[in-house]
Amino acid sequence: AALAVATIVCLFPVGRSCCLSIRHERQQRQLQKRKTECGDVEPLESRERQEGQQSTGLQSLSEENHDLVGWLTIEGTKIDYPVMQCEDDTYYLSHNFQKEEDKYGCLFVKSIADVETPGTNIIIYGHNMKDGSMFGALDGYESETFGREHECITFSTLYEERQYQVMAVFLSQVYMEQEDVFKYYQFYQADTEEAFLDFYKAVKELSLYDTGVTAVFGDTFITLSTCAYHVEDGRFVVVAKRVS
Repeated sequence: AALAVATIVCLFPVGRSCCLSIRHERQQRQLQKRKTECGDVEPLESRERQEGQQSTGLQSLSEENHDLVGWLTIEGTKIDYPVMQCEDDTYYLSHNFQKEEDKYGCLFVKSIADVETPGTNIIIYGHNMKDGSMFGALDGYESETFGREHECITFSTLYEERQYQVMAVFLSQVYMEQEDVFKYYQFYQADTEEAFLDFYKAVKELSLYDTGVTAVFGDTFITLSTCAYHVEDGRFVVVAKRVS
């Protein structure tokens, strides 16, 4: 009897986790469907499009949550999610698109990130979920074969679709402030060629394999960051160069 009770108790967290996963997938499918349906919808009246800007299907979604700044897609993976930004850099670690508490959170950029201009580098953060959702699929990039098969990344802002090609894949960690090491998570803008090369050389040297993708001063990047468990506060990182 005691064993049966223990078994039932142990099953509760598993069942709850499964329910949360199913709910999360349902919510994401609904968002993806609305994004597709809104693709041809006229942009918000409250936002005037600048010359050369195009609708990416996100304007109507941004009416529901003004924190929406983009959408990230990697074909052949589960990564097909909205990207959020607000003043509180920790908010979307624990809240979904509907602003409900949710352990899955959302993909997000920190308040310092310049998504629209953009700067040299945009860093997108997301949880490494065990069910493969959010940035759980990034682990696949440890395999060079997977990396070459999924080298294209699409990041769309409210008015522009951008294409990126994977340039470097590496393991890192969050370092102590006083440690004099390369901290990828601090790099957003290269105002000089020297600053650019410091970043470029560091990520290429750290890369688990040679992607064959190179860059020059003036190129811009997107960096995808999620948790890794090879060390305490470990991180798994994918850096991609904008190609269009």
